Amino acid sequence: MTSLQEKGGGTFQGIKLLLCENPLPPLDEAIAAARVELPRSNSYTEPYSAPLRQFLSESLGVPQALIHINAGSELILRELFARLGGRAHLLTPTYALFPEIAGAYTETHLLPERDFAFDLERLAIPAGTTLAVIVNPNNPNGGTFDMSPLPGLLARHPDTCFLVDEAFIGLAGESVAHLVPHYSNLLVTRTLSKAHSLAGFRVGYAVLPQALADDLNSHNDAYPLARASQAAALATLQYEDKIRARAAQLRAWTEQLAAELRRLGVRAFPSTTYFFLADFAPHDAAVLAARLREHDILIKPLNDARLGPGYMRVTTALPEDNARFVAVLEALL
Repeated sequence: MTSLQEKGGGTFQGIKLLLCENPLPPLDEAIAAARVELPRSNSYTEPYSAPLRQFLSESLGVPQALIHINAGSELILRELFARLGGRAHLLTPTYALFPEIAGAYTETHLLPERDFAFDLERLAIPAGTTLAVIVNPNNPNGGTFDMSPLPGLLARHPDTCFLVDEAFIGLAGESVAHLVPHYSNLLVTRTLSKAHSLAGFRVGYAVLPQALADDLNSHNDAYPLARASQAAALATLQYEDKIRARAAQLRAWTEQLAAELRRLGVRAFPSTTYFFLADFAPHDAAVLAARLREHDILIKPLNDARLGPGYMRVTTALPEDNARFVAVLEALL
């Protein structure tokens, strides 16, 4: 499956510059909370992760009945596409999972000559589209969209559901989750894998119109999270000030890394997250990735035929690992 390109390196022990994983560990508070729950792992959590749903309801300002929780947002996205993704419209390049799981799809191309920026006011939705997908901040380039045109899009296309994937909203961008109670065709998905550093705990959630939330909840495991995962999520969400401070640090490291690549003649595109797109042309990204792997550095080519063979996503690692990556890369280039 092409979505595996989005995942981490598993047991790989070298430097990982992959998109999905935050280089910073979970908060100490999350680790402590998970540790407390481990001896109680012979018992299920509350049905449908009720404490976490209640916390999210209060923090987002939406009714608890609109919240669906699952073991990672990918499971939620697959369920939504299975129900609504027969004719999808994507802003590409996008999350590799979406072209894989859409029944059929049309595209609005984000252009490198515009640094992949796009005005949603200009978004044209083809007739018959069942699901329009906006990733904000966008994956794989890390740019954000001005979401102010969204209410107009929702009103003009009442028969199209709009999915806003906010996987990286903890790093940048304007959330629209609070709008879900006011629009029957707006769906918002989120994960705690990115800014919150909980990828291994597998916690995702969605804010959905109530009928759709009821449908997903009634057809899902009533106990989707392990006790340790739920505890880590609740603990982390109580320290958003720390998450914001870490996000600022990650963005600073990312900007420094992008500047180093530009010094080497690589075109690094602007980003508001901890990853960015880079064009290594005339070098082939697949060849570079293979040679970097020989130096215990794991990175993957974008494999987007429209953009060309030079593109890779680069995610910041810790500064000392970034320095080694740049040194190896300089020798290879």
